[in-house]
Amino acid sequence: MIVASNLTKRYPGGFDAISEVSFAIDAGQMALITGHSGAGKTTLVKLIASIERPTAGSLVVNGQNLPALRRSAIPYVRRHFGLVFQDQKLLFDRSALDNVLLPLQIAGLPRRDAIRRAQAALDKVGLLAREKANPIALSGGEQQRLAIARAVVNRPTVLLADEPAANLDVDSARAILDLFADFHRVGVTVVVATHDQGWIERCQNVLRLDHGRLL
Repeated sequence: MIVASNLTKRYPGGFDAISEVSFAIDAGQMALITGHSGAGKTTLVKLIASIERPTAGSLVVNGQNLPALRRSAIPYVRRHFGLVFQDQKLLFDRSALDNVLLPLQIAGLPRRDAIRRAQAALDKVGLLAREKANPIALSGGEQQRLAIARAVVNRPTVLLADEPAANLDVDSARAILDLFADFHRVGVTVVVATHDQGWIERCQNVLRLDHGRLL
């Protein structure tokens, strides 16, 4: 499903955020990426999501070597990904339902079908009763669950998250982890960058980074 070989990301000035990293994550597996601040966790997630392009090495996701693809093909590849980031990128001038509808509208799904899918995603994360609320009226944990609903509404094969519980209290963080575990149990490949020790202790597949290198 996700296979990296000698993956390297070098930024201007000669800084290697990721250096010769190799690993494999099987389809349907849940994996955590961990390490100290600045270890390269976010960069690795962005490489898998094709937000960043590697300087060297190969990265095969769903049978496609991402570095070899034309840039015009990247948006089509990303349709198979669900992305959850710390800043969430929610639209605060739209309702929770409209936030989740957005990916389906971009994909051209008929509105009736899109609303049904969006409501199902909101129900999955426990926010169906708040579908008319704007994100500003939601708690931090609810906003993160809304971001997850938007990420999974397109039924992705790969769910990627970068520190999704970094700013949440212990109970909210545990609830977010339980959500990711639920998606993993139904066959979604889940990759989460985190330094949360509680998460790490519960996961069998942990990729540990140290200054851009895999331990």
